[in-house]
Amino acid sequence: MTGAGSMGGPDGMARWIQTFVAAQAAELDAARNTQLAYARDLNDVAGWLADRDLHFATATQDDVEGYLIDCDAQGLARATRARRLSSIRQLYRFAFEEGWRADNPAIRIKGPGKAKSLPKTLSIEEVARLLQAARDSGVDAVKNTCLMELLYATGMRVTELVSLPVSAARGDPRMLLVRGKGGKERLVPLSPPARAAVTAWLADWDAQQDQRRAEGKPVSKHLFPTRGKTGHMTRQRFFFLIKELANAAGVPPEDVTPHTMRHAFATHLLAGGADLRAIQIMLGHADVATTEIYTHVLDEALTDLVMTHHPLARKTAAS
Repeated sequence: MTGAGSMGGPDGMARWIQTFVAAQAAELDAARNTQLAYARDLNDVAGWLADRDLHFATATQDDVEGYLIDCDAQGLARATRARRLSSIRQLYRFAFEEGWRADNPAIRIKGPGKAKSLPKTLSIEEVARLLQAARDSGVDAVKNTCLMELLYATGMRVTELVSLPVSAARGDPRMLLVRGKGGKERLVPLSPPARAAVTAWLADWDAQQDQRRAEGKPVSKHLFPTRGKTGHMTRQRFFFLIKELANAAGVPPEDVTPHTMRHAFATHLLAGGADLRAIQIMLGHADVATTEIYTHVLDEALTDLVMTHHPLARKTAAS
């Protein structure tokens, strides 16, 4: 064990850092760049502590959190703050093992985590082209139109869509009962185009199932039946279908997934003035914080709109 000084460890914080970095090099064969990164991070922490008459040996969890808050206030990147916290944790883990401290004040501190990327979405014009592609998709046009209109009208998850029971669509409903995650049910309103698409598909569905009944075959309970094990269209089949429609619509297929249609539903509603809480309920989000990301998508879209079309913005970009 390294000798302890009057503050419960090697004299001076520089000795803590030097001993720790040397141990990382010897025990873990840490690369030179890793050693330098540890040293840089911990020297910054040491300077912050020294300015407050603190030491690695006496710093508390509140002190470490205070340092991280200060890093945030300085505008340091999320990745930098996460790396600093990792360095602090490693130092205190080593200090605990060496007996310099009886605890690790950083062990319960949660890191900043990864930045959430904004969800990809589609423009209203792109969605219109996808819906038209569904209407022009040949022998399956009625079913494909119903699938796409329902997806865009309700923002359902793909599993919720393909597994819909036919009973949910009976009676020309203004609201659709959706069973979501954890078996939780919610009601989502249907737009007139979606209701018309459901009515048209139900006529075809009834004709198909009447034929099955006449042949002595069981009638499906699903709105989008198949002969597979689940009895309904699979998520994978719908994924491929939406890519086919994207190709036909001239929309980049890599930009189109069932989930980008869900994002389009939420973003377009928000842009039209819908209440965030109402969108949360329709999407089936347990926490409104999950829904709030669409406000950032909208902010980004409006910023792009101004930068692209405002005459002064164009002039600045050109100069």
